Amino acid sequence: MRILVTGGTGLIGRQLCRRLLALHHQVTVVTRSPDKAHARLGPDVTLWQGLAERQSLDDIDAVINLAGEPIADRRWTAARKEALCQSRWQITERLVALCKTSRQPPAVFISGSATGYYGDLGEVVVAEDEPPHNEFTHKLCARWEQIASGAQSDQTRVCLLRTGAVLSREGGMLGKLLPLFRTGVGGPIGNGRQYLPWIHIDDMVNGILWLLDNDLRGPFNMVSPYPVRNEQFAHTLGQVLNRPAILRVPATAVRLIMGEAAVLVLGGQRALPKRLEASGFGFRWYDLEEALRDIMQ
Repeated sequence: MRILVTGGTGLIGRQLCRRLLALHHQVTVVTRSPDKAHARLGPDVTLWQGLAERQSLDDIDAVINLAGEPIADRRWTAARKEALCQSRWQITERLVALCKTSRQPPAVFISGSATGYYGDLGEVVVAEDEPPHNEFTHKLCARWEQIASGAQSDQTRVCLLRTGAVLSREGGMLGKLLPLFRTGVGGPIGNGRQYLPWIHIDDMVNGILWLLDNDLRGPFNMVSPYPVRNEQFAHTLGQVLNRPAILRVPATAVRLIMGEAAVLVLGGQRALPKRLEASGFGFRWYDLEEALRDIMQ
């Protein structure tokens, strides 16, 4: 297949592109930094520097849209919120417009979202039909999904990736936590009771490939079948690293440092991959400790 990827140099995108190439797909990545993308992805990936000059996607069989500024890197000022939204919405709008002007549009449009779509739902078990809590992460993801759904047609099916915390040594949440836990200063955040929906990077990539190859559409929770509480995650990571994980970070300190963005670590979702499992997808990594040990090897 001829596959167009946005966000190809990101945590998920890098691993996804490697797998797509290994499966002998033709991979094109949209990037603002061709030199950086070439260094990260290698010579076998075709690079497009933006989409402004494109008139259609007639030469593309599938789109995998993963672009977006990192959501947890800094406090959410008004300007930062706008940047988080527009980095996702604008490129998705452009891709949908190109689908609509194509005589033979891509057969599948897979677009990013996050479990943040649901907001902080506490103890509620969250399947894809769960009503969300109306907060910033929901507004960001809901609009993102609405735009992506505009690509749906008789010729194009749309899948939406409501992704949890992706576990990988190459970055993301785990990349930020490892230096702290390795020096013995890691531990639960706040009361530690909030749920963390997680997924091993291999299951994340395999899940995307599953959606690519099967006649599926709509939203999918891209998470392990067994979400854990924050305190369980901290304990397990400390155990895997053979380090103590008892230094609890007070919620007041997190709010002071992160502001409104503190909801990302003080809140959570007890999300389950109901639709993905119902479609026949088989997870490799159910157990958090096994997943972390694999990633650390």
